[in-house]
Amino acid sequence: MPEAHPDTQQVIAENREYTLFSWSVQGQANPIHMVGGKGSHFYDGDGNTWLDFSSQLININVGHQHPKVLQAIKDQVDQMCFAGPSFATDVRAELGKKLAEVTGLAKSFFTLGGSEANENAIKMAKLYTGRDKIITRYRSYHGATMGSMSASGDPRRWPVEPGIPGIVRVFDPYMYRPPMGGSAEEWEDGCITHIEEVIQLEGPQTIAAMLVEGITGSNGLLIPPDSYYPRLRALLDKYGILLIDDEVMSGFGRTGKWLATQHYGIVPDIVTCAKGLTSGYMPLGAVIVNQKIADHFENHFLAGGLTYSGHPVSLAAAIANLKVYEEENLFEHTLELGAYLGERLEAMKRKYACVGDVRYIGLFSVLELVKDKRTKEPLAPFNGTSPEMARLTSHIKSKHVYAFSRFNMVWVCPPLVITKEELDAGLDVYEEALALVDEMIGAPVAAD
Repeated sequence: MPEAHPDTQQVIAENREYTLFSWSVQGQANPIHMVGGKGSHFYDGDGNTWLDFSSQLININVGHQHPKVLQAIKDQVDQMCFAGPSFATDVRAELGKKLAEVTGLAKSFFTLGGSEANENAIKMAKLYTGRDKIITRYRSYHGATMGSMSASGDPRRWPVEPGIPGIVRVFDPYMYRPPMGGSAEEWEDGCITHIEEVIQLEGPQTIAAMLVEGITGSNGLLIPPDSYYPRLRALLDKYGILLIDDEVMSGFGRTGKWLATQHYGIVPDIVTCAKGLTSGYMPLGAVIVNQKIADHFENHFLAGGLTYSGHPVSLAAAIANLKVYEEENLFEHTLELGAYLGERLEAMKRKYACVGDVRYIGLFSVLELVKDKRTKEPLAPFNGTSPEMARLTSHIKSKHVYAFSRFNMVWVCPPLVITKEELDAGLDVYEEALALVDEMIGAPVAAD
């Protein structure tokens, strides 16, 4: 058990007084004083150990304080802390080569995070095609900078609108709630024909790329049917439109593969990544392009650059992180434990009246909560909360399980190093919370 920090309340107070917290009304911010961590747990200033069921921001894939990644960072700091973006370094070469190998693409442009990666991917797609429009999806999030936020469908885009021009949105492969009504089977076909109609109405010759999350993350973890990506790939090829695959959250082991789209047997034209690239140990993102796009910029000006592009310490962290995935067989572990997680989630869906749907792939999963399974009425309003959701999240937090919740959903996205015993402990707490919600909505007591 970690020791309590003597000044934890002062630390929290000074954080509140002198810093701004993201995505929050500042007067309502109530941060946890985090002082350390190991594996699937982190520690707070009051001496409590928390089970990290959201991998912080779904990025600490190899767990907290992995010694191999820490050592790589220390070694690189001792050798060389910084090199400008126009310099060649050994770590830049090594990571670029590895990313080409695992993605099937050609060259990488390094950024410091996912938002910057998506900004630059959009720019490259426009430069390569000479076209201006970008198709994105309504239930999506691509980052908080102006261009990436404009490209998102997430309601967090509203304050920055009108944003950048040329963004065209289409509906998602949301099989639990088909946006046109009808059945999931009908929407499986309809979601692609809908995109083609939008392409035709917008003018294919005006569209540079379609930007999608490999698996939609913070807008509901929407898992497409098996036919979706092969049909989308063929559709975009038909019109000469690039496919930009945002793997910031779903990539690098989260689903049990390097990229979520690899489950569907397709290769994007551009991949953006961050989060699991370094497991959050250092800031790093990347735009990885295919050979045709790489060849284009051999003879055309690449209008983009960042002071910290190719930062040596970040690259060293990424190299070590990717080695941990392979040396510790974390993708295989993710698929194996993910299958067990899926069984438990399906059991919760059967047992609790408030669980309308569960969606999962690897250790990337969500429970969608409802007041009535028949009508699918959400447990909380869109972009809002409810007493039922508040009670659920409060109970989970009271048991020192750190969970990500939003809208009428609660995620299960632990570090990929989590054990079956740790996973069960967290899921048991979720079940306690679901039982409390069932009481609130007047559901019959579930049988064990």
